[in-house]
Amino acid sequence: MKPLVSTVLCILMAVPASPQAVPARPLPLTVDSIMRGPGLYGYPPRAIRWSGNGQRVYFEWKLCTDPLDKDYDTYVVNRDGSGLTKLSEDDAKLAPPATGSESKDKKLVVYGDHGDLFLYDRTTDKVRQLTKTSDAESNPQFTRDARKVAFVRSGNLYTLSLADGVLEQLTDIRPAGATPAAPAATGPRRGAQGEASDEETKKGTDSQEALKKEERELLDIVDRRAKKREESEARRKKENPRKPMNLGPRQTAANILLAPDETYAVVTVTERAADAKTTVVPNYVTEAGYTEDIPSRTNVGDTPNRSRMAMVKVATGEVTWLDHGQKLPADDKVKPPVKESERPVTLLNPRWSADGTKLAVAGRSGDNKDRWIFAADTSTGKLNPIFHLHDDAWVDGPGSFQLGWLPDNHTLYFQAEITGWSHLYTIDWTGGEPKALTSGNWEVESVELSKDESRFGLVTSEASVHERDFYWMSVNGGPRTRITSQPGDYDVTVSPDEQMLAVVHSYTNKPPDLYLMENKPGAAMTRVTTSPAPEFSSFPWLDAPIVKVPARDGAGVPARLYQPKNWKKGGPAVIFVHGAGYLQNVHRWWSSYSREYMFHHLLMERGYLVIDVDYRGSAGYGRDWRTGIYRHMGGKDLDDQVDAARYIVKEFGVDPKRIGLYGGSYGGFITLMALFTQPDVFAAGAALRPVTDWAHYNHGYTSNILNLPQKDLEAYKQSSPIYHAAGLKGALLICHGMVDTNVHFQDTVRLVQKLIELRKENWEVAMFPVEDHGFVQPTSWADEYKRILRLFETNLKK
Repeated sequence: MKPLVSTVLCILMAVPASPQAVPARPLPLTVDSIMRGPGLYGYPPRAIRWSGNGQRVYFEWKLCTDPLDKDYDTYVVNRDGSGLTKLSEDDAKLAPPATGSESKDKKLVVYGDHGDLFLYDRTTDKVRQLTKTSDAESNPQFTRDARKVAFVRSGNLYTLSLADGVLEQLTDIRPAGATPAAPAATGPRRGAQGEASDEETKKGTDSQEALKKEERELLDIVDRRAKKREESEARRKKENPRKPMNLGPRQTAANILLAPDETYAVVTVTERAADAKTTVVPNYVTEAGYTEDIPSRTNVGDTPNRSRMAMVKVATGEVTWLDHGQKLPADDKVKPPVKESERPVTLLNPRWSADGTKLAVAGRSGDNKDRWIFAADTSTGKLNPIFHLHDDAWVDGPGSFQLGWLPDNHTLYFQAEITGWSHLYTIDWTGGEPKALTSGNWEVESVELSKDESRFGLVTSEASVHERDFYWMSVNGGPRTRITSQPGDYDVTVSPDEQMLAVVHSYTNKPPDLYLMENKPGAAMTRVTTSPAPEFSSFPWLDAPIVKVPARDGAGVPARLYQPKNWKKGGPAVIFVHGAGYLQNVHRWWSSYSREYMFHHLLMERGYLVIDVDYRGSAGYGRDWRTGIYRHMGGKDLDDQVDAARYIVKEFGVDPKRIGLYGGSYGGFITLMALFTQPDVFAAGAALRPVTDWAHYNHGYTSNILNLPQKDLEAYKQSSPIYHAAGLKGALLICHGMVDTNVHFQDTVRLVQKLIELRKENWEVAMFPVEDHGFVQPTSWADEYKRILRLFETNLKK
């Protein structure tokens, strides 16, 4: 491979530059300048991977000067951090894959790219194309001996021999209404040309059968053709007796996983609800000039899709459905009496042991309150629960469906909130008490087995709930060795020899960049990329201090504080409410709310004190914090915003009559609830892409927290702003993208109609015709935040 040298500009931007090398213009702190987004603070390096020999690191990256819609380029750098180079498109195709399935010895990686399969050999650092077809191949994996690659094509499982290229179909899964096809066989297809299908040879009416018999007896050519067909069918069934798996109406098969010993394939079958109805999102700005409809999602409480899992015996096609055995009890006290029935449980994450003899499956109840790990009896399909966790609210947390095998083929590892914090456990295949490998009031964020499977690489919040660090720990537990030492966050990729780490690291006021370091505690990091524009570094971005807001229930609510240098008592304040519900924003790494972080500096320059709260429901603080909003969104989470307002009044002398707040998505929802239910606390608020009625949001997120609207209407009414809109007193700005496929623009339309009917006048709405839930265009960002700034300047300044 001969990497092409990039342009002079790219090299200057790619190599960390000193202030003398690239003079930085002072950054004008305006809405237009900061809403450039990545054009100012840069694009983070992604898809980090090592070459097979561990001498080079490949990654994808865009320069801050690149156009917004430009694809990422592939770069390569030497192990010691030297020789950073951008690859040409042709050379990038020969680079190691960013993702893929490894062989047991870690020497080979098979991966998909644009519907075809490729093989990367780490020993030779070469890429080989395996398929080039019009059909899309996906989900590739190696067989146990790594001599074949299994993959999915057109809804069925195939294997491809790496030695001779023989293609074999392992399953015969047929959608409803499909004409049955002849069973596939290894090698050339045998049989008479134009032979009849199974459907065509089925018996018809008595008169038709009599006519067929008469034709065979009357005409020799018909009899000979029929005999040849019968012989061909008999030979084909003898050579491949596999039975087809016929799907029913509205059923689809996906996630087909072959056992390492090639005896079984696990198939997930999803059945779409008969009465399923999805929201249509109109797209008004189109190439055709006509309004186009974007199919979207169902709403919470709608009949969910049903998912089942089956084992298909490869040799025969025999189907065995996995039976979780969980039941809903009978109830004779209600009328009509309820009989015992199967409890809705979703099976997921099937995991075969490396020797192919054992199958473990995770499960989650339809009401979100129970999770299991099951051991499967492959002969009967019965699932034996070896671990069970119940939560009266809902089961979740980091790594809640992490599941894997240790090399003894008898021990499983997983994560769970057994103690109220997500930690790593092991459990024997036969069951028993799980063994805790980690513990404490902190969380395990991610887990990965080392190459020799003797230890875990962990990213945890052990050092601080506001930081993430990388550790090594034996698979048996015991002491952990902390490798990273600088505060912040780390995304770690270990070299093949495990002597080096490629890390994407960031800090509160330093956007993410790629570094290389030895795999040793406290090793120095060599910087590879400098993503921000030079002018970004010309501004003294605040290392925002973290404070604790005393809540009314005695809790200390984490918050980041932005206090102007020239702060004077009696000034105005703004509270920022992060979105996503279960997300952490009070931490010591570069925020995913980067534009808001910079906007807070603009507000500080204009005399505002800003506080950013990790309210109840935020991530990073364990189960009790996560579930503090159960059945009442806009309850404790809103209390935390109100308590933050009281805190800044008491501690910093903020004028209690001049406090505003803003946020997007869940933050927009909280903003509405604040203005509608706490109108004397907040004088103004900007609700961006807000949920206004939780009965119109999706099932997966909402049913966790509020159950189902048809079963817990009280939870929905007390949590939905549209029911409280009459309380609006302060000034309200609503901003929403019109092609939002997450929180639909319909949410805002319905609330607007309610405000009109209530004869409210102190509100306005801004529509953004080309934006989805997450805005993309800098012009849209700038327009939105100019409106937010004007809202605060008009209503919070004296």
